[in-house]
Amino acid sequence: MTPALTAPAPAPRLDDAVDDAAVGAPDAADVTALRARIDVLDAELLRLVHERSAVSARIGRARRAAGGPRIVHARENEVVGRWRTALGRPGAAIALALLELGRGPA
Repeated sequence: MTPALTAPAPAPRLDDAVDDAAVGAPDAADVTALRARIDVLDAELLRLVHERSAVSARIGRARRAAGGPRIVHARENEVVGRWRTALGRPGAAIALALLELGRGPA
């Protein structure tokens, strides 16, 4: 039996980030460390994008093997809506890019 899926936890809003005015602006050493952290986060994001694309490709192959369509617009609209709700217009753009990456070649 497949376990019930739960809704994903809401993503933190960008405006929830730490306010530099409250903690003081970072100095040059902080900036270097923060940039290194961004590099680590970028690597993790890329790993996740590749994993997501692979999962999406498997779903697409299964759907097409069963005679289904290449694209399920209702599902794509759900994904875009979730990203837009979390991040606004840039979130929708990210979702569209992820969907494109996941579709693979036509």
